[in-house]
Amino acid sequence: MREIQLRDAKASLSAVVADARRGEAAIITRHGKPEAVILGFEEWQRLSHVPSFGKLLMAAPLEKGDLPRRNTAPPRDSGL
Repeated sequence: MREIQLRDAKASLSAVVADARRGEAAIITRHGKPEAVILGFEEWQRLSHVPSFGKLLMAAPLEKGDLPRRNTAPPRDSGL
């Protein structure tokens, strides 16, 4: 992923967007620090629709006994 300074990105925004559409994302920097990322719309959509871990877990085809049981024993005395 290439880095481009903000002033250069402003001067060549059409080219930066065209590159992003072709899959070449760019990190926009200001004073040498990353400030933003330019992505193509399809890549942004792909990244923004990632389900949460909880949703993935809820959708898993699990059966009883697939996951370990919770330990219900009281904690041991460490003697400290």
